[in-house]
Amino acid sequence: MRYIALAADYDGTLAAHGAIDEQTVSALLRLKSSGRQLIMVTGRELDELLQVCPQIELFDSVVAENGGLIYDPKLHEVSLLDELPPKEFLDRLKQRGVLPLGVGRVIVATWEPHQQAVIDTIHEMGLELQVIFNKQAVMILPSGVNKASGLREALRRLGLSPRNVVSVGDAENDHAMLRLTECGIAVENAIASLKEHADWTAKAPRGAGVCQLIDRLLDDDLASLEPKLTRHHIPLGSDRDNEEVEVRFPPFGLNILIAGTSGSGKSTLVTGVLERLSERGYQACIVDPEGDYSTFPQVIVLGSAETPPPLDEVGDVLEHPEETVVVNLIGLSMSHRPEFFDALMPRLQELRARTCRPQWIVIDEAHHLLPRGRHPTTLPLDLRGALFITVHPESMAPEVLATVEEIWAVGESPAKTLARFAEAIGEQPPRLSDEPTLAPGECLVWSRRPGAGPPRVVRSLPARAERRRHSRKYAIGELEPHLSFYFRGPDGRLNLRAQNLWLFLQIGEGVDEETWLHHLHNGDYRSWFIEVLKDQELAEETRTIADRFGSDAAGSRSAMRDVITRHYLLPT
Repeated sequence: MRYIALAADYDGTLAAHGAIDEQTVSALLRLKSSGRQLIMVTGRELDELLQVCPQIELFDSVVAENGGLIYDPKLHEVSLLDELPPKEFLDRLKQRGVLPLGVGRVIVATWEPHQQAVIDTIHEMGLELQVIFNKQAVMILPSGVNKASGLREALRRLGLSPRNVVSVGDAENDHAMLRLTECGIAVENAIASLKEHADWTAKAPRGAGVCQLIDRLLDDDLASLEPKLTRHHIPLGSDRDNEEVEVRFPPFGLNILIAGTSGSGKSTLVTGVLERLSERGYQACIVDPEGDYSTFPQVIVLGSAETPPPLDEVGDVLEHPEETVVVNLIGLSMSHRPEFFDALMPRLQELRARTCRPQWIVIDEAHHLLPRGRHPTTLPLDLRGALFITVHPESMAPEVLATVEEIWAVGESPAKTLARFAEAIGEQPPRLSDEPTLAPGECLVWSRRPGAGPPRVVRSLPARAERRRHSRKYAIGELEPHLSFYFRGPDGRLNLRAQNLWLFLQIGEGVDEETWLHHLHNGDYRSWFIEVLKDQELAEETRTIADRFGSDAAGSRSAMRDVITRHYLLPT
């Protein structure tokens, strides 16, 4: 389910002549029975609304006075979101003959043609108030208070995100609400400007138009409107062959695989995508086996090198729609990470069933967590909105790979990466006119969705957050065996594995001088730093250490410890 709640205006939308008819009430009940929530967002004063709307308890929350207050129909509690303008302002309006003058708990309202008198009074008194129109109604509210601000607060209290809400209205004061929500609908009787900016306009007015919307929600969760819902699509970058063509992807329900060799730019690409998703209000849960995303800005990181992530706390934090969570598995041994992942996934799917969040589940090192040969009953095959990241797509479970709709190949031989993916799922790879060579920051995008066209090279937008790539993984994580450093000595008598820099230094301190110096002067340390850590600067400093200290093993070990500690955060 994509849309978990409907936010609806009252007058002119749900109601005609101040009342909701039986057909509309029946449709609202059907929507509620589907597990969705209902929110009324109205410009009416609350006391007046309670008198004319006997169905008020159908709604999970009511935003009244055009965003000025929230009413809980079950608890009969009122929460003011701002203050009423000063009494002197009201007195001045009356002196000017602004009548009728409705005074709510936050809102002051009158009718045209008194708008100029209202504006002049605000200007003369130097007040921070705004005027909002609702057809012929003139509403005066504190600055910044509107239907969007009120709805945002109501959703926060309900634990919902605007990204999973559809809204419907008919008048000028509904613009902000429709912009806020993922899908904005106008009823047929709406003013022309609202229809122009709405994602879809119902073919019937007022309650009948709301009934049409509810029918479509229940029928396909508005999937039939998806071609129109492009305003929220996330930019990936530009087509290399035509930089004026922006390449975007849908922000909901798409499964993407990012694959490429180690050090090819997968983490950089993912970081930029996550930044843009977060900026637009989409929540992500990042399953991070190697600690690569712990420095991602404005996230809550659960787990560290010393402490595994608390499973219960992951769900607790994700209950807040604005929080993105990194589940850092670096404190778990490699053999225990799939077990933790298996326990985490049902909790994420239960949260999604209730709230439609997190909209994205990012799974790094997917070939470890979702490996080929795993029993199909344990695989999350109904997972949507997933971003799989791997060096080895052919090592992932083919049942999971079959759910992937876009592949973004990075690094060397991207066409071969696509071919390995296709072979893993028993399909023919896409035809390419030639083997593309990718520059840093580029990816070969193959969309498997109908009508998408052939693969194309995309120059991805760079991430704004600059961070040292994989610094914590290399410092204290657990590199795979083929990426680890092995102290073997000049005649291969030893086989001491260092799966991170901290162990590299610990083992390096303990090996005999002949072994230490053999690897130093043979360039083995330098090669490891370049090929695995992709740290050219550290490699060059290692060359300097070898030249400077010669056969002084103690001096070169000490210098190596100093330079690595300066580059990477290591335990004391």
